[in-house]
Amino acid sequence: MCGIAGIVDYGAGFGRERLTQIVLTMRDTMVHRGPDDAGVWVDESGMCALGHRRLSIIDLSPDGRQPMGNDNGSVQVTFNGEIYNFQALRERLQARGHRFRSRTDSEVLPHLFDSMDPARLTELDGMFSFGLWHGAQRRLLLAIDPFGKKPLYYCRGRAWFAFASELRALSCIPGFDASVDREALALYLLLQYVPAPWGIYTSVRKLVPGAYLLADFSNGDPGEPRVARYVTYEANEPSSLRQKPLDRQVEELRPIVVEAVRKRLISDVPLGAFLSGGVDSSLVAALMQQQAEQPVRTFSIGFDAPQYDESRYARRVAEHLGTRHEEFHIQPRAADVLPRLVWHYDEPFADASAIPTYFLSELTRRHVTVALSGDGGDELFAGYDRYRAVAWGARFDRLPAPLRKLAGAAFWQGLPGGVRYKSRLRRFKRFTAALARSPARRYLEWIAVFNEARRAELYTEQFIGRLGDSDPQGFLERAWRRAGPRDAVSQVALADLVTYLPCDLMTKVDIASMAHGLECRQPFLDHRVVELALEMPVRFKYRRGRGKRILRETFGDLVPPWVFRRPKMGFGVPLDRWFRHELRELAYDVLLASRTAARGYFRQPVVRRLLDEHVEGRGDHSQRIWALLVLELWMREWVD
Repeated sequence: MCGIAGIVDYGAGFGRERLTQIVLTMRDTMVHRGPDDAGVWVDESGMCALGHRRLSIIDLSPDGRQPMGNDNGSVQVTFNGEIYNFQALRERLQARGHRFRSRTDSEVLPHLFDSMDPARLTELDGMFSFGLWHGAQRRLLLAIDPFGKKPLYYCRGRAWFAFASELRALSCIPGFDASVDREALALYLLLQYVPAPWGIYTSVRKLVPGAYLLADFSNGDPGEPRVARYVTYEANEPSSLRQKPLDRQVEELRPIVVEAVRKRLISDVPLGAFLSGGVDSSLVAALMQQQAEQPVRTFSIGFDAPQYDESRYARRVAEHLGTRHEEFHIQPRAADVLPRLVWHYDEPFADASAIPTYFLSELTRRHVTVALSGDGGDELFAGYDRYRAVAWGARFDRLPAPLRKLAGAAFWQGLPGGVRYKSRLRRFKRFTAALARSPARRYLEWIAVFNEARRAELYTEQFIGRLGDSDPQGFLERAWRRAGPRDAVSQVALADLVTYLPCDLMTKVDIASMAHGLECRQPFLDHRVVELALEMPVRFKYRRGRGKRILRETFGDLVPPWVFRRPKMGFGVPLDRWFRHELRELAYDVLLASRTAARGYFRQPVVRRLLDEHVEGRGDHSQRIWALLVLELWMREWVD
C-alpha cells in the first residue's frame, strides 16, 4: 500500500518549481502510508505533478519506484494498492510489444491505459486507487476499486485540480477551501461516517466505489469532470445458480474462496492474518494455513472488559489450526487515544471500533507487513445480528400499517427507559419503535447514531436553515432501491455491501492499518466470491435466525464447530463506561465549551441532557456522545 497525490495547474500560475514543492508537501503529509521510499514526477511544462510514498510489497528493488511511466514516458501513474492479476495482464501487454523494466504490478497500469480508456478498468482484479496522467492528451484518469478499499479524495481550487489518498494532503494546497459541508455533517451524525461522494469540506469529493473520473485539460479548464461507475452491484436477474441445490453451491464456493486467499498470499515481505475467533477471520486463517509451508502468523487483541474481549476465542482457533499466534492485551487510555485517531482520521469518523483496529494494526506491523482479514463475510453471507430484526420486521410488514403502528407503540410504552447500549432490551426497544416505518427507514432507525427525531431536537435553527431541503436519509434509501425487489435480508445485506462496508469498514481499516504502514487484504471481497454470493438464494445464507449457513456447510471441516455457534461480539470498546468515568470530564469540558457552542450547530441544553442522562445511568448515549466529541475535536484539529 502507498500514499498517492497529484495536482494539475491549468491556470493557477504556480510555475514548475512551486508546483513541485506543493506536491512534495502533499506527498510527505502521508509518510506513514509509505515509509520505504518516495518519488515525485513533474512534467516539463509544469502543468502536472504526481507524488508517491511507497510501502514496498512486490519487487522491493528501486525499479519499483513511483511515479512510473510507460515505455516512452507519455503516460505516468501514481498507484496505491495491489493488482492480483498483474502477471497475466503483463504477459498480454508484452505480446503486443510493450516493454517492462520491473516486476511490479504498478507498471502494468501506464501500459494498460495508454489510450486512457476507462473500459479497461474491468480487467483489473485487485484493490486500488490511482491517478494517471497522459501528457500528450493532457488528460487525467482517477479510479478506485469496486469496494473502496483504497479511498481517493479530489478537489478543485482556483484553476487547479488535485487528488490524494488522504484529506490532509489536499488541505495543505495554497488556497484550499476548508468550509465545512453541512450536508456531509448531517450524514456523519446519522451514519457515524461521511459517505462517498461527499467530503466533509464543500470543496472536496470522494470517488464512490467502482468509479472513475476523467478530466480533459487540453483546453485549460476541464469543466465538470466525467465521473461514472465502471462496476455496480445491484439486483440481478435470477440465475441458473439459484436453481442449484445447496451441495452443488458448496462445491462451487469452496475453490473460489480458496483461490481468493491464495492470490492474496503473493508478497515479497512477511504476511499474517487478523484473528478474532469469529467465523470469517477463522476461515481465512484456516485457508492460509492449508496453503502455507510453515505456521501462519496470526494476531489478536484483548481488552480488560470481558464483553469486548475475543482473545480467548482467537487463542483456541489458533491452537486448533497450529498457527504461530501473537496475542496483545492492552488497556488504552481513552483520553490519549482520541487525539491520535482524530489526527489520522482527518475526516470525522465515529466508529469506535477504529480504536482496537488501530492498536491491532500497530502491534501486527511489528511482525509482518501484510495482514489478511475476514471483512465482507457478514455482508455477503448475512452474518450481522441485526439481520434477525430485518427478518422479523418483514413479517410485521404483512400487517396493515395502522396495526403495525399500534403494535409498536404498545410494545414501546411498556419498556423501561435506561438500558445499556449492547443489551437485548435496548435492541428490542429500537425494533418496536420503528415497526410502522417503511423497511428502509426502519433499518435506518435501527442503525442511526442520531435518528430523525433526535437530529431535529439537536440542531439549532441556524443549522437547520443552512441544511435547506437536503435529506441525509436519502443516501441509504437510494442504496435500498438499487438492491432491488429481493427478500428483506438479501436487500439490506446488499445495501450494507455498497454503503456501510466501503464507507465505514474499508475506511476504518485503510486508515488504521496505513497509520502504521501495514497492508490489509480481504479475500471475501474478491470479485468472484462477491458475484457468487450475490446470486445465492437467502435460504442458503440465513435460516432460522442464523446467518452464514453456506459457510458452515462449505468450510465446517476447517474450524471447530463452536466457532459457528458462538455469539457475535463485534469489535468494540467500553464507551458507555468511559463516558461515566475516564472520559466524563473531557466530554463535559469539550462539548459544553463556549468555543463549541459558537459554531452554531447544536443546542447546548440538548447536549448537556445527553451527558447528564448518560452519566446518571438514565440512558445510554455513548455512541452519540462519542460522535459529538470526535466531531468537535476534529474541528479543533483540522478547521480551527
